[in-house]
Amino acid sequence: MPLVELTADRDGCAIDLVYATADNLTGRPIYQHAACYLHADAAALLRHAIVLAAAQGLRIKILDAFRPAEAQWLLWSHLPDPAYIADPRRGSAHSMGAAVDVTLIDAASGAALDFGTGFDDMRPASWHADTSVPVTAQRNRALLLGLMTAAGFDFYRQEWWHYQLFRPHGRYPLLSDSVLQRGLMRRP
Repeated sequence: MPLVELTADRDGCAIDLVYATADNLTGRPIYQHAACYLHADAAALLRHAIVLAAAQGLRIKILDAFRPAEAQWLLWSHLPDPAYIADPRRGSAHSMGAAVDVTLIDAASGAALDFGTGFDDMRPASWHADTSVPVTAQRNRALLLGLMTAAGFDFYRQEWWHYQLFRPHGRYPLLSDSVLQRGLMRRP
């Protein structure tokens, strides 16, 4: 299987999969089972970023990783706008296990760093280069961008939280929930 599981204990990160809760843009859980998977190529880069963050007293917190194609269709049915949600007919890098949504927390206290907007905020204020957010948030975005790109990830300029492998389309297949022994979309 091309996907590997990441865990907070083994990988030294925090994991809070937003789509396993109702606290997401749909207002209801999409995943019935909260587990974090990435393609092995993306997992290796993320593990490097985790080490880089730890050297600065920070911890990477994963908000979303592999997103089954079925979940992408659910998001699309809620917000069918390709400016915000990848059209599931083309596919999302998340549905290849090639993308991860992350934030940073203080390793000692667990306190979240300020990024100026929440995850999945669909306003221009979420763009990397937006200067309407507080300077502290701009610096935190630049710090996260530096950590993730130093580890080898590409970024999406309209979402400060989204990082992915370079040019994933055509290199990685779209994957459904059935590739997992215990799928995210099925009840445990």
